[in-house]
Amino acid sequence: KARREIGGPFWSDYRRSLRVPDQWEDSDAWWVNYIGHPIHGASAGYIWLDHDPRAPVEISLSRRYWATRAQAAGWTAVYSLQFEFGPLSEASIGNVGMRPETTGWVDHVVTPVGAFGLIVAEDALDRFLVKWIEGRTSHRVARASLRLIFNPARTLSNAVGGHLPWYRRDRSLSWR
Repeated sequence: KARREIGGPFWSDYRRSLRVPDQWEDSDAWWVNYIGHPIHGASAGYIWLDHDPRAPVEISLSRRYWATRAQAAGWTAVYSLQFEFGPLSEASIGNVGMRPETTGWVDHVVTPVGAFGLIVAEDALDRFLVKWIEGRTSHRVARASLRLIFNPARTLSNAVGGHLPWYRRDRSLSWR
C-alpha cells in the first residue's frame, strides 16, 4: 500500500496524512494488527531492555523486573507513535492516513499493550521451558532453534542489535 501512495508532494501530503483516528480498526489485516504489531513492539521493547544493564534478564516477581518491562512498554508506545506519525513514518513515507479508513486506534493501543504481554510471555517461556529443555540437551542446533521458536520478538531485536538471533546475555549456546 505504501508504494501506491508514495507519489505526490512530500510535505503537503504528510500534513494531510496526519490525523487523529476516529475509529478502532484501520485497513490492515487482523494478523498485522494483533500479531505483527505486538511482535514489532516487543522487539523494540527488548532493544530498550538490552540498553538497560540493570534490567533483570529473567522473569520474576521483583519490582525491578516489572518496572523495566513497563518502561519497555512505554518506549514501545513512543516508538509506535513515531512509526505511525513521525518524520520517518507510515504517514510521511507512505501517506498512510490520507484516506481516513487507513488510520485507527488499534495500532496505538495494541502495539504497546501486546508488546508488554509478549515480552512477559517470552520471558516466561525462556525461563520455564527453553532453559529447562536446554538443561537436558547438548545439541546446539536444537537449543538455538528453541530460542528462535519461543522468542520471536527477542530474536528480531537480537538481529537488529547486532547479535546472533539466539543470543542471550545470561547464557551461551554451548553446553555447560
